[in-house]
Amino acid sequence: MAPAPVLDSYDQLPGLLRELRPTGATLLADPAVNGLPVTRQVLDGIARAGITPTRAVTPADGGLPAVEALAARLAPGELIIGVGGGSTLDLAKLAAAVSSRPDLLPYLTAGQRSGLIALPHGWGDHAHVLAVPTTLGTGTEAGPVACFPYDGGKRLVMGACLRPRAILRTAEATETLPGPLLMDGALEALFRAVMPYSSDTLDLPEQDAAVEELAAELLAAGDELARHVTIGLPAPASARLRVAALSAESQLGHINTGRSPYAVKTWAVANELSTALGLAKMRAIAAVWPVVWQRALDGDLRYGSAARVHRLWTRLRHRHPWLAPDPVDGLHRLMHRWQIDRTVRLTPDLRRTVALRSIRAWGAGLPTLTGLSADDVAALLAEATRPHPELLPAGVSA
Repeated sequence: MAPAPVLDSYDQLPGLLRELRPTGATLLADPAVNGLPVTRQVLDGIARAGITPTRAVTPADGGLPAVEALAARLAPGELIIGVGGGSTLDLAKLAAAVSSRPDLLPYLTAGQRSGLIALPHGWGDHAHVLAVPTTLGTGTEAGPVACFPYDGGKRLVMGACLRPRAILRTAEATETLPGPLLMDGALEALFRAVMPYSSDTLDLPEQDAAVEELAAELLAAGDELARHVTIGLPAPASARLRVAALSAESQLGHINTGRSPYAVKTWAVANELSTALGLAKMRAIAAVWPVVWQRALDGDLRYGSAARVHRLWTRLRHRHPWLAPDPVDGLHRLMHRWQIDRTVRLTPDLRRTVALRSIRAWGAGLPTLTGLSADDVAALLAEATRPHPELLPAGVSA
């Protein structure tokens, strides 16, 4: 399957739309960018193609009612143009897929406890979506996956029919993104690139080399962002575009061909943690990731391969000697260097709740957290988080 074409200029929009020949278009914009130049430029490009789009704004809750409502307003052959971050693009992808295949909806609403929904093969290789990402890190503009809130948690849907038809990526789209979100995006892209590699025990020389190269390039581009962001300077357009392109590459799949799709324990636990606390996803990932790697380095194969973590880190240090020698210490220092906030506070009761939710959605016979119990996840969370201030004796700080 060929990757989606990537446009790098608004001037290319009319030509793409004439080539796609949609029956109509709906522009779905995140409220944060609805009035910004990126949205105005996209609207102008649509108009120059002779199309008058319907306008829609991403709702606060992008759950199934929002997916169904957006899908219901689409005519056959209509193109959704999503302008925004991961939530906007995921909603666009799901709505487009449901509109073209109404039989997909029962998969999303199935009474199952699994947090992962795998869609059947043969349902097409794209969603009728033009993705215009305005954040960094998710890579969802190139990926066959989407998330949506469901029953107090989140479900992850996976299927080729969710991959957008085309991507428009411009520096202007991310120029107003605050520095902390730029750095979160760079770390998210790095995390997604390396976690399947380090969580699996299988050596795949070609794919492993591709991951090592991608991770090294992400470190370089992310560190260029950090050199500007951490001293209050605007992030260079070239670095933002580079992180965006590399993030998308981590979603294309070739770097993990032959790899287990369930080697994402850190993501699964962090997903439940961030949902329960209403935290940004990367805050939870940054807290859990070093602890998972430490478990692997201590020899617990349920969390990954010590040899592969060491090999990856050694090869990254060869390209980036400023990294600390120990992988976990190195992660901590990297996050400090990039000013990533990884402090998460959790009460014991909520820790237990998150652990149970994690096992229900991803373990107890399901493959992602296979071999782990609720007690194992609770112990992981205890190490990854800090006590809630209200639980500490007077005069003691966490």
